[in-house]
Amino acid sequence: MLVAAARYGIQESICGRGIVRCGVLHSFSGSTGFGYDSLFNWSIWYFFKKKELKQDAVLATDTNSANIASMQSPHEKILAPSILAGDHADLKSSLKEIEAAGLSWVHLDIMDGHFVPNLTFGPQTVKAMRSTSDLFFDVHLMLDNPDKFVDAFIDAGADQVTIHVEPDYPITDTLKHIRKRGCKCGVVLNPDTPVDAAKPFLEECNIVLLMTVQPGFGGQSFREDILPKMETLAKWRNEFGLNYRLEVDGGVDLKTAGSCTARGVDTLVAGTAFFNAEDRKAFNATVTA
Repeated sequence: MLVAAARYGIQESICGRGIVRCGVLHSFSGSTGFGYDSLFNWSIWYFFKKKELKQDAVLATDTNSANIASMQSPHEKILAPSILAGDHADLKSSLKEIEAAGLSWVHLDIMDGHFVPNLTFGPQTVKAMRSTSDLFFDVHLMLDNPDKFVDAFIDAGADQVTIHVEPDYPITDTLKHIRKRGCKCGVVLNPDTPVDAAKPFLEECNIVLLMTVQPGFGGQSFREDILPKMETLAKWRNEFGLNYRLEVDGGVDLKTAGSCTARGVDTLVAGTAFFNAEDRKAFNATVTA
């Protein structure tokens, strides 16, 4: 008797002797005495195993050689560990751990509890960290009104300030103001924001940041649907003769980093994966290879 699992999206059916795919029987090796329940459970395992393999294939698939040339970054690859995953009772020691791994950047996530459902820290904390570190401070403002706070963070020691395109405020004027202050700047897109939303601001940007998780909390899984946005921004950089860095933040680890750098990403933010790595120098070497 055939056991159909259509409600799970499985295109094969299973009988006592094997899998029936497109009318062809693919036999089990030594498959005798299978009951209905065991066959059905096997079909579910098989379906989800196929999904897992498909996901791995998506992450591992490189674009064709013609596209790769148009997406290569002119910049050195950099890992920017997120202090969000550090020790919040001793952020200075977390900075020292980043320095000890031989890195030059740290990513600072500033959250207001409104634009994103979490709170982190303000310019006073950035100033305190600045006094003990020469790392490049990559400050990511997740605020409803970032234009009101850029000066405070620049004064506190930010080397670069990135601002979101989603809130309603004068984005171009804010970018120009940041640059006028002698600080690098860029725009950020949430996962569900169309990539075209960044296009009007690219000429003002030193960097473009793509969120590969929904911002607010660390430890989330990487969103594969952002990969095409990386390709688009990398191609625009080449087509328009621009020089911005392309950064990703969220779920970046040993498994996902290569899919990003193959698509023109040169700046990788990693929090949980970096701080949990047994060998942080080796982690850096691998993700920036």
